[in-house]
Amino acid sequence: MRIKKDDTVIVITGKDKGKTGKVLRAMPKENKVVVEGVNVQTKHQKQTRTEKAEIKHIEGPIDVSNVMFYDAKAKEAIKIGYKVDGDRKVRVNRKTGNVID
Repeated sequence: MRIKKDDTVIVITGKDKGKTGKVLRAMPKENKVVVEGVNVQTKHQKQTRTEKAEIKHIEGPIDVSNVMFYDAKAKEAIKIGYKVDGDRKVRVNRKTGNVID
């Protein structure tokens, strides 16, 4: 999976198409990511002895194939490739060849 936590991504398909946000959680085993402000779901929280009842809005996971890495400089979605730099494997922009991290 080429998307990691704290990456900025753009949604390319679905009901939230065009929205950008930061990846809050990456789940490589399920091939899903949780993006800030995308796929917001409502959860009804029951009342307990210490807390009142409320309606919470939480982000749900979306498939990683529905998002792309967002380059803030170019202001567009980019494809990610890998390159070996010395003894490290780094992510690079496939179009320009710039190192991402």
